[in-house]
Amino acid sequence: MERTTNFNAGPAALPFEALVKAQKELLDFNQTGMSVMELSHRSPEYDAVHEKAISLLKDLLQIPEDYEVLFLQGGASLQFAMIPLNFLPQDQAAQFLMTGSWSEKALAEAKVYGNTIEAASSADEKYKYIPDVSNLTFNEGAYLHLTSNNTIFGTQWKEFPQAQIPLIADMSSDILSRKFDVGNFDLIYAGAQKNLGPSGLTVVILKKDMLEKENPQAPKILKYSTHAKANSLYNTPPTFAIYLLSLVLEWMKEQGGLEGIEKRNNEKAAVLYDCIDSSKGFYTGYARNDSRSNMNVTFNLSNDELTKKFIQQAKENRMSGLGGHRSVGGCRASIYNAVSLQDCEKLADFMNKFQKENE
Repeated sequence: MERTTNFNAGPAALPFEALVKAQKELLDFNQTGMSVMELSHRSPEYDAVHEKAISLLKDLLQIPEDYEVLFLQGGASLQFAMIPLNFLPQDQAAQFLMTGSWSEKALAEAKVYGNTIEAASSADEKYKYIPDVSNLTFNEGAYLHLTSNNTIFGTQWKEFPQAQIPLIADMSSDILSRKFDVGNFDLIYAGAQKNLGPSGLTVVILKKDMLEKENPQAPKILKYSTHAKANSLYNTPPTFAIYLLSLVLEWMKEQGGLEGIEKRNNEKAAVLYDCIDSSKGFYTGYARNDSRSNMNVTFNLSNDELTKKFIQQAKENRMSGLGGHRSVGGCRASIYNAVSLQDCEKLADFMNKFQKENE
């Protein structure tokens, strides 16, 4: 079969090799005579899958020993509420770096539980850039929260701020896309459906001493310590999603780990941004050049009619998901880890051809 080139923002492309292996093992996993989806989450067969996924994550991200790796549910959206529920006491404020819609949603949930401060924001230019925080000192408050990559606007933090208070990051759309020091963060969370696997799984990486700061009045299932003590098996986890995560992580190791993945992602993004920048204004990038994302390439054409034509013809050429978010419009190519360099070259060739035919 001819596969469609998938530029969807999420759920997004998965490595073909991982999908083939999952297909091969779908009906009979490791000679159990059952699918992974049918295994008890308390069985030794599933436990091996679970532990393998945790081990691969720790290895790829070089996660220090004083951190917990949790597999939760509810997506980043649940974390927007779970974090302030546990870590925002009434006598402190949480600080937020505002760079897009997901920052806004995280802030809105935190306001339900306590005091918040917008420490910096790029809302003045409709989130076209990452604010400069080099002159800010983050030494007061419950925690500092940021969104590392902004899928809707196509911006990404190139360097992360230093903070004397806990640093928390929503990395849903660029985790495992580049090297960074996990030790600089106190809590990282990421929905799996962009770079890690299928939807339904949320990965949380948190420093163990954060567990001592938990709200004792929080419901048991909404406490991180509950899931840490039970190795993410307090309730039935999304077992098939965790299995697929392990396959994706195996694939990443085969690509050269984070170093290889980051090199590939830089090359992919360069192909598309070079195409946009050399188009003499036929395509215009949405994000400011110094804030451009390597995961979500956002751009516009001169009018809505031309944009619709572009998206339709791309679809006819078996390229899916190129429409921009409804709040921004235009076009967006999400080029997460599983999207290949050849996929990006295919899109660039189409963009050049479309420009010649429509100038």
